[in-house]
Amino acid sequence: MNANAETMPDQAATAGDVPAETAAPLRRCIASGESLPRDTLLRFVVGPDGVVVPDVADRLPGRGLWLSPDRDHINTATSKNLFARAARRSVCVPDDLADQTERLLARRAIDLLSLARRAGQAVAGFEKARGWVAEGRAALQITACDGASDGARKIRGSGRDVPRLVALSGEEIGRAFGRDFAVHAAVASGGLADGLKNVCAKLAGVRQAASQ
Repeated sequence: MNANAETMPDQAATAGDVPAETAAPLRRCIASGESLPRDTLLRFVVGPDGVVVPDVADRLPGRGLWLSPDRDHINTATSKNLFARAARRSVCVPDDLADQTERLLARRAIDLLSLARRAGQAVAGFEKARGWVAEGRAALQITACDGASDGARKIRGSGRDVPRLVALSGEEIGRAFGRDFAVHAAVASGGLADGLKNVCAKLAGVRQAASQ
């Protein structure tokens, strides 16, 4: 098999002693060559016009081209023509592909958080977030990446340890709740929380590298 080819689900490698039928399918990062669980990677596709586009919702048709969620990997794949090699065809890669990916991931995270809010599965504000965490209602704690850290420590000290996401800005969190700005939020367990956790992990990888 070509080293840059997509690993198909029925050929996915498994880790340790986990049975193949229960293990998450793996895909190969075209920049690092490392095979990782599909849902931890960024998916790109080549559109009908030959342009490489990010598929942050994993819904676009076409053969997936996979990258670890890291801005350096996106830039490496762009500069070294790795998308064309993996696709086995001539492609056009936008110069701002990394920025596009970051914007789409942020938008996806905001949309999921907004859906959770409308479904009664998310609250914003220090007191409400701390209350949900203390009561065991929160599956996720969200803190703005540009917000003060003392509030997050107080929420974590409320007696329950829940995963904390620090990928969205205060303006982005606020947008999901119809506010100008919000530093803290909490999300109840469920599919929306799972999706938000996954998207924010990818966003943090791309955004962190951009801010260094």
